[in-house]
Amino acid sequence: MSERAYDRDRLRQFLSGEAAGEGLSRRRVLRMLSAAAGLAAAGAGIGAGTAAAAGRPGIVKPLPAELFTVRDTNAETNWAALRGTGYHTPVDRFFVRNHTATPVLDPARWRLTVWGGGLRGRAAEFSYDDLRSLPAVTSSACLECAGNGRSYYASQQGDRVTGTPWTLGAVGAARWRGARLSDVLRAAGLSRRAVDVMPRGLDPVYTAGGTDYGHVRRPMPVAKALDDVLLAYEMNGRPLLPDHGCPARLVVPSWVGIASVKWVGDIEVSDRPLFSPWNTVFYRLFGSSYPPGGSAPLTRQPVRSAFEAAPGEAFAAGRGHRLTGRSWSGGGGIRRVEVSTDDGASWREARLHDAPRPGGWVRWSTHWHPQEPGPARLMARATDTAGTTQPSRSVPNDQGFFFDAVVRHPVRVV
Repeated sequence: MSERAYDRDRLRQFLSGEAAGEGLSRRRVLRMLSAAAGLAAAGAGIGAGTAAAAGRPGIVKPLPAELFTVRDTNAETNWAALRGTGYHTPVDRFFVRNHTATPVLDPARWRLTVWGGGLRGRAAEFSYDDLRSLPAVTSSACLECAGNGRSYYASQQGDRVTGTPWTLGAVGAARWRGARLSDVLRAAGLSRRAVDVMPRGLDPVYTAGGTDYGHVRRPMPVAKALDDVLLAYEMNGRPLLPDHGCPARLVVPSWVGIASVKWVGDIEVSDRPLFSPWNTVFYRLFGSSYPPGGSAPLTRQPVRSAFEAAPGEAFAAGRGHRLTGRSWSGGGGIRRVEVSTDDGASWREARLHDAPRPGGWVRWSTHWHPQEPGPARLMARATDTAGTTQPSRSVPNDQGFFFDAVVRHPVRVV
């Protein structure tokens, strides 16, 4: 079954009341949607969870101001900090997306349980050493929060949305090493009856607005789980840090970041469709441009571009400057990037420094020779190998996901 057909079927099954798993009836989901709407009306958003309520960021690694902008339980990478860092994002400046707080887990005591009606027999358990004994593979892939760019709905388009006000720093590329999820599932006794696979994290349960949503968990089709998904235990050649999923996390290339569950503790393999708040209440598109029941669950990320420059950065007039940036897409590799330095009046093609690759990004550069002092806005738009080009305006949705429009990046000429 194709991803599009899977998404369409899950939406139909949810709207018809067929949602299964953990007693998650459609009536209960509708109550959760009402609670989420109440949070929006009160000005709270996705990410206002347990750690924030406790008055702490919930992140373990250092967050120096020159590298990160802290947003509640999250930390977004400052793009200027990526200049000259190479293709892979250094771990010390890789963004952090937490629903609650980072747990610090001992790999020697960690256990992964694989269970459910989609197995041939009883549940299987894996230790950290068991996981590392499986054939290891390495994959370079971007991970990105579906809300990346959310703040531009308000600042650039005047739309009202809820959630963590990311600019474009909730994305990073790393070299991941681990076991294929397919190898783990087959070792556990995967059955031909299997339909959905749902990993669950070991971070604290997510609560908001008086509603307990449980541990972060999100299903995917078994076909995706058997394709290119990793159960990773290393990042850029070293064991995962706590904030990035130690002892083990999923890496689901090209898909929304919520699918790449961190601190995986168990995986349900089901012989019927599975649903959770993270593919019913959250990570779907609601609003006037969408059906009353909302869109299908979000999977592949849109096309985006960012300059490796700080907002308001100064450039000397009468001199040449090398502008750099990166573009990426969940729909394919990036084949063209165009840059405008005159607020969109004209465009020129940038030089690409990487070959297009699914699940990754490309670095690019162009030269700029500004003449007159004053404010300026830089713009970059990318086109992927599927033919999708960033639009000038993004279709708004209530929770502010998938902002894909060309961003107007403010700078100064002095």
